[in-house]
Amino acid sequence: MSRITTTRLVEMKRKGEKITSMTAYDYSTAKALDESGIDFILVGDSLGMVVLGYENTLFVTLEDMLHHTKAVARGVSRALVVADMPFMSYQVSSEQALVNAGRLIKEGMAHAVKIEGGVTVADTVKRVTDAGIPVLGHVGMTPQSVYKFGGFKVQGRSQDAAQRILEDAKALEQAGAFGVVLELIPRDLAAEITESISIPSIGIGAGPDCDGQVLIVDDVLGVYTELQPKHNKKYADIRSIMLAAFKEYIREVKEGAFPTEENSF
Repeated sequence: MSRITTTRLVEMKRKGEKITSMTAYDYSTAKALDESGIDFILVGDSLGMVVLGYENTLFVTLEDMLHHTKAVARGVSRALVVADMPFMSYQVSSEQALVNAGRLIKEGMAHAVKIEGGVTVADTVKRVTDAGIPVLGHVGMTPQSVYKFGGFKVQGRSQDAAQRILEDAKALEQAGAFGVVLELIPRDLAAEITESISIPSIGIGAGPDCDGQVLIVDDVLGVYTELQPKHNKKYADIRSIMLAAFKEYIREVKEGAFPTEENSF
């Protein structure tokens, strides 16, 4: 099957075909997602929380993102790979953003990058896309602004706030973004944005009317337990399976039941 491209995602929106996405941070998970038929994989800076154990995404470095993006890219043959640009890798200047986006493509082997923000980063998005690097936008609850928002809270509840988010999404479209993530905004606002732009909207906590959906893989599998967001759906309880397997291994080693002759050379 041919590789998914950014133009293919835009075509999917035009045809009304839902887009699927999930995060991945390592080779094995990326390979499984790719084989499952996922449309695009986001190497999210959420790895700071679910993989590296930070309280939020602000501590993730560009080197962290390069390391994990390369691992994911090596496991993928079909899905589009999008890498998050971490905090302070694009905010200083459009030149800084272009250099760092280029590293994620050239060294990280990503196919596109994701930048948080709307009107305020539109010039940066244009600079990056003009250089031939596809950009996925991200508006609403932008995790790199968690201190500004006072936590992971729904955005766009007031009329003024909703209007600003709509303007952010339109600014990203005008700047050349191939799509935009809508995070933690009211369903009606997400539907309005989706109808107002020609590029795909990818929802996470934004309701069913977006062109596609993205979730954190560790939430989907029930591995990460520190946060239990309302918008998540746990499709498996892998953590319980892991704990049972670990305990069984410990018991067998303690009792001398493992390794056996079968496991020996």
